[in-house]
Amino acid sequence: MGDLGEGLSHYQRQGFCSFHTPGHKGRQEFFHDLNFCGFDLTELPGLDMLHSPSGIIAQAQKRSAQIFGANETYFLVNGGTVGNQAMFLALSGTTKHVVVERSSHRSVMSALVLSGFRPDYLSPVIHPEFNLPLGLDIEERLSWSEVSACHVTYPSYYGAGIDLQRLLAKRADLAPDMPVLVDQAHGSHFLGSLFPASALKLGADLVLHSTHKTLSALTQSAMLHVQGSRVSRARLRQSLELLQSSSPSYLLLASLERAGEYALEIERWEPLREEVEKLHSTVGERFRILSQKDVGTYGIHSVDWSKVLINTLPLGVSASHCVEFLRKDFGLEPELWDEENILFLIGIGNTPEDIRRLTKGLDHLANRTLSSNTKDFKRQNARRIVTSLPPQILTPREAFLAKKRQIPLRESLGYIVGETISPYPPGIPIVVMGEQMTPEVLETLLMVGKGHWQGWQGFETQTIWIIEEEQGMS
Repeated sequence: MGDLGEGLSHYQRQGFCSFHTPGHKGRQEFFHDLNFCGFDLTELPGLDMLHSPSGIIAQAQKRSAQIFGANETYFLVNGGTVGNQAMFLALSGTTKHVVVERSSHRSVMSALVLSGFRPDYLSPVIHPEFNLPLGLDIEERLSWSEVSACHVTYPSYYGAGIDLQRLLAKRADLAPDMPVLVDQAHGSHFLGSLFPASALKLGADLVLHSTHKTLSALTQSAMLHVQGSRVSRARLRQSLELLQSSSPSYLLLASLERAGEYALEIERWEPLREEVEKLHSTVGERFRILSQKDVGTYGIHSVDWSKVLINTLPLGVSASHCVEFLRKDFGLEPELWDEENILFLIGIGNTPEDIRRLTKGLDHLANRTLSSNTKDFKRQNARRIVTSLPPQILTPREAFLAKKRQIPLRESLGYIVGETISPYPPGIPIVVMGEQMTPEVLETLLMVGKGHWQGWQGFETQTIWIIEEEQGMS
């Protein structure tokens, strides 16, 4: 076995309790009759074709549309990324402007590169206690009639939902023909009364589900749902054919089909919600946990209880210190953490015992830290979230195609940035290519320590790609 295989085996042997993607949590029951070797097939007679389905794939997609409430559903085997990209490539209209939530996933920014649209950004509302972009002010004034579409994220990576119903009502009043596109990557489980309403139920035109994140589909599989006639189905199919593999994995397709069926088993979630409520009552006074009490504040309209977002500042210790304790002593593996927040993601494959284990771990953590004399952690990097959007000089596509050069990061003030820089997870950009480097962005990048980055090629050497001056600086 090679290094990669050994690494996977070693990790599995450690027996961590998963509070991260994928949603199936490695439970065999979701794949009990899926022959992984035998079903690893290509487009053979009787097996249909993903890009022109008329048989078993077409029927599976039709069934998924019925389950999730869409007019039509497309299976994605290149992840949710191609869903966001296809949304933009499918757009038509006389204007090349789109309204985009600034705290969107980086795949939305890549969609702007591919499509050439110029984004008019909606600024997120930063929650002062979590220091995260959790809400959105949808009353922000925009020229709704002058854009081709509006793209928003619902819910956020952290489980906070915007007032999508209000946004769709504004569309009906101000621009009834404008498509509303929704990245519901982290809300594919929004079915039934246990969760907030789905974007499809509220009336969005195109809705992306990263079905592997909280449901039982295999990693890299997703769905793109469509309803209504504001977006051309023909253009959408052409966009997906352009973006997706010509050799789709039938294992991913089969897992998508059954993920929809398992999603209907709402009773799986009921005992999990009960345990999450017990978690809040047990440790909620010692941690700052995002909860239903936050609805109606800082642009938050709903909260998904299956995302347990914990801020560690009340304990006086860093999130990384807490994670180290939880992993070592209780075998708990969270989805992500930053300097002061930890996100635990509950999926359809979790069990009540998993959440009881999490509650026990958090209880021991709180008791240990509150009785110690090491509570000296304070918010050192309050500017980690860029609150003022940098000036947009070039569109992302213009910047991508422009001539670039690398310079030291410290010397980049005032230049047009030539790469999109995102901490990952969650993949929300600090700066998007085509924007001008500002003092706030520069200070934020200079202050960051170790981490996982996407798009920043010169992180180790502290260099950055900038646009050559003749490409728009004059």
